[in-house]
Amino acid sequence: MRDERRLALETAVAKMTSLPAERFGLVGRGRIEAGAAADLVVFDPGTIADTATYERPHAFADGVELVVVNGEIGFEAGTDRAARAGRALRRGER
Repeated sequence: MRDERRLALETAVAKMTSLPAERFGLVGRGRIEAGAAADLVVFDPGTIADTATYERPHAFADGVELVVVNGEIGFEAGTDRAARAGRALRRGER
């Protein structure tokens, strides 16, 4: 799908971040801006690929360098940092 270039990278990222956050009323989520939660994924768009299978459903994706949730590093350089900073959110919560 990525190789077909049907969707610009910027559009794909917005459809996975800011648009759902706005639709579900998740205040301070889905954008990189002052006062927002620090939820970030640093990835290489040329190598990002899902590696999970039915046999290995929790396999890490290729091309992901860093994952930050609520300002805490959860994944870096191929290693799970075991930070459990995430939590369930309700509409209107930060």
